[in-house]
Amino acid sequence: MKLNLVPARTGATWVRLGLKTFWRQPLAFISLFFLLMALISTVSLLPLLGSVLAPVLLPFMTLGLMVATSIAYTDNAEGIGTAGHAQRPTGSAMFVAVIAAMRTEWRSLVKLGVISAVYFVFAVLLTSFIDGGQLAKAYLLDEALTPEIMASSDFQVARMFLMCLNLPLSLAMWHAPALVHWHRVEPVKSIFFSVVAVFRNFGAYALFGLAWLGVFLLAGIGMGLVATVLIGVGSVGGGGAAAAIGNVLIVGSALVLAAMSMSSTWFTFRDSFDPN
Repeated sequence: MKLNLVPARTGATWVRLGLKTFWRQPLAFISLFFLLMALISTVSLLPLLGSVLAPVLLPFMTLGLMVATSIAYTDNAEGIGTAGHAQRPTGSAMFVAVIAAMRTEWRSLVKLGVISAVYFVFAVLLTSFIDGGQLAKAYLLDEALTPEIMASSDFQVARMFLMCLNLPLSLAMWHAPALVHWHRVEPVKSIFFSVVAVFRNFGAYALFGLAWLGVFLLAGIGMGLVATVLIGVGSVGGGGAAAAIGNVLIVGSALVLAAMSMSSTWFTFRDSFDPN
């Protein structure tokens, strides 16, 4: 295995391929994303341990969506049917492949998840130097927060600080699950190689992020306009149905966009690493 250096314009190609692949099996991608998100959300609700156990499942989600993308994406040379048309993979084939990958790599994924959880707890504890431990108590001890605490400047700074600390974790886990699955790299080494790949191809990854930001902004503006119209209709008509639909559209579109963005991560892995 060796690292590939790709031009910056490849970042836009990754986004285009991700969008194209998502629309080959949109229901399967959305169902898989919602299922994994529901599992992580349910675990996070467990008393005391939930916020620590939830990060353990994140590598499973990353690998699952990457495997689904690899199945959904079919090169023309590989996906030509008897009638000369590209064959679309079935949603069931995607789910079967995802389950098989998770079952095969669960030990390595758990190791990656434990590393993520330990880092997350350490990062949360560091915020105690800013807000006196309010954020840490909320995350780790499920302590209720008053509106006054949430509105305080120290608490807001602590939240931003935690977001900054989680960025290196995101970079470290970007390719790690895929590396242990497709290239049989040890979990700790996979984290190192993931970070190196992002920094060596920084231009491509920066354009990748900016391109997805543009997609999110355009979709958000469109959905916001539709939701505003529906909410306005509901307020004028005295009914809450239209307003409720508008709110559902905003939340639903955000989740679908998140599923779409994660469907492109496999292409970043595929082009960044050469198995030979």
